[in-house]
Amino acid sequence: PKTDIVFLKVHKSASSTVMNILFRFGENHNLTFAFPRGGGFQLSYPYHFLARFVQGFSPHSPRRFNILCHHMRFLQPEVQKVVPSSAVYFSILRNPVQLMESSFVYYKGASAFSRVRSLEEFLRQPYRYYDPSRGDRHYARNLMTFDFGFNPDGDVSPERVQLMLNAIEASFDFLLISEYFDESMVLLKEMLCWDLDSVVSFPLNSRDSSTKSSLPEAAVERLKAWNRLDWEIYRHFNRTFWERLERDIGGARLRRELRALRARRAELARGCLQGTGSVGPKDIKDSSLRPLQHGGARILGYNLKQGLDGELERTCRRLVTPELQYSSLLYKKQFPPEQP
Repeated sequence: PKTDIVFLKVHKSASSTVMNILFRFGENHNLTFAFPRGGGFQLSYPYHFLARFVQGFSPHSPRRFNILCHHMRFLQPEVQKVVPSSAVYFSILRNPVQLMESSFVYYKGASAFSRVRSLEEFLRQPYRYYDPSRGDRHYARNLMTFDFGFNPDGDVSPERVQLMLNAIEASFDFLLISEYFDESMVLLKEMLCWDLDSVVSFPLNSRDSSTKSSLPEAAVERLKAWNRLDWEIYRHFNRTFWERLERDIGGARLRRELRALRARRAELARGCLQGTGSVGPKDIKDSSLRPLQHGGARILGYNLKQGLDGELERTCRRLVTPELQYSSLLYKKQFPPEQP
């Protein structure tokens, strides 16, 4: 199994669920994480990543960390200072239409979205609300492009787009697609040589459908034009994703792996969860399992069955522990507070 991993956690793309998978694997195998200094949750985002943002990094010590997975703005030369040269690099993408709709709800209080009632209104006259000089501009334009380290207001000529795609391909071993999450997990399992239980998950940090809305066709076209760089990234890597699956796994095996993955997830859900699945924030009984609520989104969580035995309880709890709580727990394990 591969144990040295860089995961670029792209915003609003099922990346919290992937992070939970990495947290569980790292914890089960006693791996070290490149945590933000002081135990924060982002590596000085939205600044480009620097090695010194990592707790315990020193330019004078050759120490390397196994897993780098907290939010950052990618800058490979700096990333290479904190992980072994053998690290596998991957990320996950989401269709820019759904991505922006999600960002609009989630980052409504910040960014260019704060002065506008609806996403449609924003897309009709984006420059009325969007200020390219503001530090939070990226939430409202080409968010994936920004997270990969590029300029969200950059040139969209075919030559520049191709250079950007080439640079991403040169840095990353593979990219997953959140709309095809299960297929992505089959590919992840294959690329990292992991077992099935390592890639099984329950969706985390997902929104209640009551806060989701769909856009009319004209607005979708405007959105694609406005987020042209994100659209080009998504289109390109959506295609190579399916080519990779076909080449490395093949249709028949993919179907078998998907059946096994879904059966195991259903089995864990029956064993672990009260009711049929996720519940609204007010209905989560254990406050330590309540995810952070942000913007206008209602973020769902889970209730565990009562009276689970030790090992199963631990497995189930890890599967549903929200990102911030899990990150804090692992940080304290890796950097125990000094006893007075």
